Amino acid sequence: MNQNRPQNNRRNFLSKMLITGASGLALLTTSTYAKGRRRSSTPVLTTEQLDELFFIYQEEKVARDVYITLGKLYPAENTFASIQLSEQRHLDSARALCDKYNIDLSGVNEDEVGNFVLPVLQDLYDTCVGLGEESLFDALKVGELIEVTDIKDLDHILDDLDMPDDVERAFESLREGSYNHLESFQVAISREQS
Repeated sequence: MNQNRPQNNRRNFLSKMLITGASGLALLTTSTYAKGRRRSSTPVLTTEQLDELFFIYQEEKVARDVYITLGKLYPAENTFASIQLSEQRHLDSARALCDKYNIDLSGVNEDEVGNFVLPVLQDLYDTCVGLGEESLFDALKVGELIEVTDIKDLDHILDDLDMPDDVERAFESLREGSYNHLESFQVAISREQS
């Protein structure tokens, strides 16, 4: 009978610890929830999702850099200057997402206009600037093309990838901005054709 007593004591001790631990956890969870401090962890993204985030970040830089460059070529056309400022905000928003999801941006120099990590976006920048140098009308058409491309790329991500809510909200905001920019370029194109 003495042999059962230590084993029963251990069982009782473990049961009490389990009950105390569960009660403490429930209390902690309840008080944390009641104070509005629920813990939220950053979701883990797939490689494809991370690649798309980085691509959009670089694509926003393309838009900003093209508008900076074309704005210098055509300083009397205010469309480039005003949209370039908006594109900087888009770039900041995309960078914040990259930072949150730990995407390495060490190879990117935002201050260096016209330099890109992704070769396809380097080619896009070079092509857009080359076309825009032809005339103001061509430069405005380049702006229209950039915004249509941005909208298409954001639509693809929002429709085809299951992104976290914060990314979807940010991309929806970027897309809305691109629609506004597209409208501004189309107004300027109509004015130039008159």
